[in-house]
Amino acid sequence: MERHAVVAIPEGLHARPAAQFARLAAAQPVPVRISRDGNPPVDAASILAIMTLGADAGTDVTLQVDVPDDAAEADLDRARDALDALEEFLTDPGR
Repeated sequence: MERHAVVAIPEGLHARPAAQFARLAAAQPVPVRISRDGNPPVDAASILAIMTLGADAGTDVTLQVDVPDDAAEADLDRARDALDALEEFLTDPGR
């Protein structure tokens, strides 16, 4: 399962916003990865990995969660909720 978002944080995903994003990702009940420009995804809970993306304001990123084809509805809900929370963080500059 994946979701596309455009980074609306004025300073992009650097330093403090990267740390906040990583903490939020780590708090999710499922592992989340993030990528940009078709590059391999990185662990969204890793501050260093996020900072290596170079995701400035206006950068299109992809959030990914692995969900098995036979996943229960509750697992799908958890994955959607995780993507919702991280997408909201990225797209709400007034967070």
